[in-house]
Amino acid sequence: MLEFYKGNKELLQKQVDQINVLEADKYIESSWNAMLPVLEKANEVLGNENAMQEEVDEVYTELVKAFVNLRLKPNKDLLADLINKANGLNRQNYSAASLKLVDVEVEKATAVLNNSEATKEEVEAAVAELTKALAGLEANSVKQGDKTVSIKTGDETSLGMLMSLTGLSLLSFIGYVSIKRKED
Repeated sequence: MLEFYKGNKELLQKQVDQINVLEADKYIESSWNAMLPVLEKANEVLGNENAMQEEVDEVYTELVKAFVNLRLKPNKDLLADLINKANGLNRQNYSAASLKLVDVEVEKATAVLNNSEATKEEVEAAVAELTKALAGLEANSVKQGDKTVSIKTGDETSLGMLMSLTGLSLLSFIGYVSIKRKED
């Protein structure tokens, strides 16, 4: 005679409860949407009085995998600030060649900024490349004997300071993400 045992759903319930308190808008949409059908399946198993342990274990494993594959949306504030800074430059103060490099990186960074599926690594790479391009800006030189008076434009931000602040912001963000991951 075969014996059938109802499944223990305690772990599955804990995992479902943990997911139910998450906020969808904090996660990359594709990873959130991939998890939803598995969560629905888990809720069906939880609602099934006669679910067997094998079925409970199977859906629990699927749900844990989907949960682990959730990806937080990266913070894009620093990237947006750098793009705004680059777009606000007084273009007359810099060489055309160095401005062209900045324009290329601004275009790439804007694509990452507008990409709702962009990963943390893509955002960090865009920040680094745009920062590098801004640091490489070459000021237009004044020719010897030129009696033109230079005009203060307010575009005197120290790129060294900008690089330092960018690095510190990036390190703070990475530390914050690490702490949040450990808390979850």
